[in-house]
Amino acid sequence: MSVSNIKLLEDFIDYTSLRNEVISKNIANIGTENYKREEVVFKDLLAENIASLKTTNPKHIGQNNFESDNRIITDNSREMVSGINNVNIDEEMSELAKNSIQFKFVSQKIGGYFRTLQSVIKGGGSE
Repeated sequence: MSVSNIKLLEDFIDYTSLRNEVISKNIANIGTENYKREEVVFKDLLAENIASLKTTNPKHIGQNNFESDNRIITDNSREMVSGINNVNIDEEMSELAKNSIQFKFVSQKIGGYFRTLQSVIKGGGSE
């Protein structure tokens, strides 16, 4: 695993942490009249993938066209799913579970990388 992959995984950890906060906020406001649910946009992944594309013309899509941070956006849909706002508790709970699984997976991948690195530094465990 390369350093750039670790950076991408670290960015994804940041994304899942922020997303957990936003989903929890949405759930907490299920009963708040006219509350607008929020979402997190993970732009680092898009920017990294766009940057890896080779372009033949300077007018083609490039990394500089995108911000490289996680952003919280407001869902301005007018559909009152819960009756008083646009928060759908079933979708939020589903997204919270999915987000938790993603966080655990990425945490394990990063932990495995550093355990392997530590093992190599110590000499492969032959003490």
